[in-house]
Amino acid sequence: MGIFSNNSNSNDIDISKIKLPEHLGIIMDGNGRWAKKRGLPRSAGHKAGASTFRTITRYCSDIGIKHLTLYAFSTENWSRPKAEIDALMKYFKQYLEEALRDFLDDTVKIKFLGDISAFPEDLRELMRKNEEVSADRNGMILNLAMNYGGRAELVNAFRKLAQEVAEGELSPDSIDESLISSCLYTAGQPDPDLIIRPSGEYRTSNFLLWQSAYAEYYIDDVLWPDYTKEHLNKALLEYSKRNRRFGGV
Repeated sequence: MGIFSNNSNSNDIDISKIKLPEHLGIIMDGNGRWAKKRGLPRSAGHKAGASTFRTITRYCSDIGIKHLTLYAFSTENWSRPKAEIDALMKYFKQYLEEALRDFLDDTVKIKFLGDISAFPEDLRELMRKNEEVSADRNGMILNLAMNYGGRAELVNAFRKLAQEVAEGELSPDSIDESLISSCLYTAGQPDPDLIIRPSGEYRTSNFLLWQSAYAEYYIDDVLWPDYTKEHLNKALLEYSKRNRRFGGV
């Protein structure tokens, strides 16, 4: 699994001439460290990261990425200080309100991955409205992983299948990979081809554990608030050069 950046000049990359991943996943990491380096509160890092999120999401849609999954808030993030969580909820709400207000003619279809029941009611309502308003759009599918954890996702899927077996609706022998995939939050979508992690950390962090079995990884040491379209172009160019064998020769 190749994970290193390259030295190509991103300004010379013609994205229209390279093979793009159908499904791109990004672990948005480094907001807190970005703020700390500048002597700012962590909330300032999340505010800057939210701006990057908007820029990268729009760019992915514009260049033709069909599925984009962004890791916004994990099941483990609830352990962070209350002030930081409150700031994150504020920025989530601002984005969702903006999406409803300013992007009525947009083509992006919004979906949420994770257990959203833990969020405040006003935020859950905004999530439902965004999914409803964008349901018939035919552009890029934007998956926002919120209160998401790969292990929790698998537990949820297995419980669903176990319940069907217990009720006699399903034979254990009929459980295969495709059936498990159909019980995941990403049901009906292709597995990610490329997962990018800014910030230089070499961890999957419980992100799309089942779906990423054969995903390519690209690690970039730039912190998420500083991540640009040019950084993404370099990752996409590197991906286009990978020889994906899926366990074969």
